[in-house]
Amino acid sequence: MEVASKSSAYRARWFEFLTPTSKRWRLLLGATVWVIFFGLWEMAVLWGWVNTLLVPSPLEVIRTLYELFAERGFLSDVGISIARILGSFLVACTLAIPLGILMGSFKTVEAFFNPFVSAWRYLPAPAFIPILLMWFGTGELPKLALLFLGVIFFLITLIMDHTSQVRAELIETAMTLGGQRWQILWTVVVPAVLPNILTSMRQMLAIAWTYLVIAEIIASTTGIGAMMMRARRFLHTDEIMAGILIIGILGLAFDVLFRWLQRVLFPYLDQEGH
Repeated sequence: MEVASKSSAYRARWFEFLTPTSKRWRLLLGATVWVIFFGLWEMAVLWGWVNTLLVPSPLEVIRTLYELFAERGFLSDVGISIARILGSFLVACTLAIPLGILMGSFKTVEAFFNPFVSAWRYLPAPAFIPILLMWFGTGELPKLALLFLGVIFFLITLIMDHTSQVRAELIETAMTLGGQRWQILWTVVVPAVLPNILTSMRQMLAIAWTYLVIAEIIASTTGIGAMMMRARRFLHTDEIMAGILIIGILGLAFDVLFRWLQRVLFPYLDQEGH
């Protein structure tokens, strides 16, 4: 009976609702799923379950990735893609953050802008490719514009929703103490919503990376997406998968950076979680 109770208690620790796990276990479990994924992939290639022309082995992809960086100047393409993502995303944040805060704070501002923002949110960004090419030609502007359109309206909506959820008693207390409208907005609302704004930025930056290849199809000769499109013409699947791998690694790296920034800028959130 004692052994059984210990066994059930052990299982409960693994599958307990809302029970946090240690950092060591999170890292171990996170690494394990990748080991399983690449292991199954390698087994599928070795045992002939897939066509190696279409699905090269993980080792082949890694060798190709090394060749791309060491011999073919792929680092320049990676740098160009990062610059496109960050440039378009920073412009989107510059517009979305103040507008989202105003819409979430003042119902009149929301009533004016929200029908417009909501309508654009349902339009797929790639549908704008033809008209962006007509407006801006084949240079950098259509690529940046597509990445911008892919995130701006969703980011506005997320920030608006988070701002509208700021605790009403904080605003009422500031008003009782004689705070002016813009003073309350800047000293109460903005600090209260900043952690959620950073979370929204992290979420939408991930979406921006999903549009990268589409944006770099637009008459582009540089960038990760352009390299992948060239590889497609010659059935170099290993290069395409190497590009996919790099996009995933870069996206994960930026996600980790945003998580680190949130811990540094808002350490009290971790204390509240404990």
